[in-house]
Amino acid sequence: MSVLSDKWIRKMSNEEGMISPFEEKQVRGDSISYGLSSFGYDARVSDEFKIFTNVNSEIVDPKNFKPTNFVTKNVSECIIPPNSFVLARTVEKFKIPNDVLVICLGKSTYARCGIIVNVTPLEPGWEGYVTLEFSNTTPLPAKIYANEGVAQFVFLKGNERPEVTYADRNGKYMGQTGVTLPKV
Repeated sequence: MSVLSDKWIRKMSNEEGMISPFEEKQVRGDSISYGLSSFGYDARVSDEFKIFTNVNSEIVDPKNFKPTNFVTKNVSECIIPPNSFVLARTVEKFKIPNDVLVICLGKSTYARCGIIVNVTPLEPGWEGYVTLEFSNTTPLPAKIYANEGVAQFVFLKGNERPEVTYADRNGKYMGQTGVTLPKV
């Protein structure tokens, strides 16, 4: 398995629509950077957030997850309560080739503030907007900025196409368009 370079990511995004919208280079300035990097792509978070709330004193159950556990907001800055989490989605839509696996790692700017970004691997053949989970590990409120970089996606080329891709097995998170809650 090899890590794929900026040249490959650019070609696949421009010719095959692997990442859309696609930024050809790192965008910096007053924003947390996003766009193409040497061996990955720094994706942005959209302005759609589902903020975990304990108002209803529910139990978090992955087999019976209740939407009432969240408050949905469309904002340019999201505040994560202390020791809590938020679900969001990427600005970019991804379309993963059948012989590639994608790993996501949080950006150091957020990690150094105690904000952890978690995403499960994007499997071969998967496509859609990526649901992101932000955990605030601090005892203080933490801020996430919409439309700025939050996580780097690293593309790994497999030795061959798998026997069954995510698309072939009709994966339950295929084609998600918004922030998607747990499914069984």
